[in-house]
Amino acid sequence: MTFLNHRNKGGAKILTYDIRTGLTPDTLKDLAVKSLDDDKARDIEIIDLQGQSALADYMIVASGTSSRQVIAMAEKLKERLHGRDIKDVRLEGADQGNWVVVDAGDVIVHLFRPEVREFYNIEKMWNIPAIPASVTKDVHQIA
Repeated sequence: MTFLNHRNKGGAKILTYDIRTGLTPDTLKDLAVKSLDDDKARDIEIIDLQGQSALADYMIVASGTSSRQVIAMAEKLKERLHGRDIKDVRLEGADQGNWVVVDAGDVIVHLFRPEVREFYNIEKMWNIPAIPASVTKDVHQIA
């Protein structure tokens, strides 16, 4: 197992792998992608932030067809992560559902309605090539 270290605002090293859950950032990313795929998210993209930002190891960007679907996907993802003993998951924007952020520590998920995603173009904002999620490969093997 790999322990990933980042530095906090004060410059101190912080451990980003949670020993209690046994989930690495890669496994957490795969769980999030599987959850979104199961809930019919569209255009799921993964942005690898490792070595680029101490904010998170991965950013996942996906679209829902409506505000209701965006909110439901975010809440279901949070529920599924809680089921894996990841308790410190925060949601922002779920009151309106145009853009919901799910902060799971090492993985941050941005869920948009399509026109809002197009307007913000967050993938370009990070200026890091996005990798289309291969939801049929390895991800479905996670139980």
